[in-house]
Amino acid sequence: MQLPFKYLLIAALYVSGCNNNSGNNNSAATTDTGTGTTAGTESPTQVTSNGSEFKKEASLVFLSKNKADTIRKIDIQLAQTDQQREDGLMYRKSMTDDQGMLFIFPDMEERSFWMKNTYISLDIIYLDDKLEIVSIQKYAIPLSEQSLPSFKKAQYVLEVNGGFCDKYHVNYGDHVVYHK
Repeated sequence: MQLPFKYLLIAALYVSGCNNNSGNNNSAATTDTGTGTTAGTESPTQVTSNGSEFKKEASLVFLSKNKADTIRKIDIQLAQTDQQREDGLMYRKSMTDDQGMLFIFPDMEERSFWMKNTYISLDIIYLDDKLEIVSIQKYAIPLSEQSLPSFKKAQYVLEVNGGFCDKYHVNYGDHVVYHK
């Protein structure tokens, strides 16, 4: 049986289109715009499973309430612009426990995040202007549009893997310090 020419043409165009896009990993995931990096330094990158890059822009240390004990150190990507904050960790398929994203806002106010288009569970840590943890939303459900409020005023928000706070004993009143 011979297929009509138009079906063969459609199949050929489909296959050709698939091959041309096989290396194209466009997504709306967070991308670096260069803000927050120190001139002359390169940010190490790690490609995540969906093709978006994690770009280390700073290091962050969790400190106990009395600031005497280091709880954990991670690499962070910064979200400083409106677009970076809007994109956040959307569309990422994975992240290690040594990575996170720090959202930096210009002022203190009650914040609320959601998990729309976010495929990994996150702990969302709200911090005040002194970088003290004021609220934590643990195990945020992927793809949920439920509001996850801070309940207190916050100027910074840190996103890490879901379960991170329980695993490393990060609690209210603990502090963070970050260095570019």
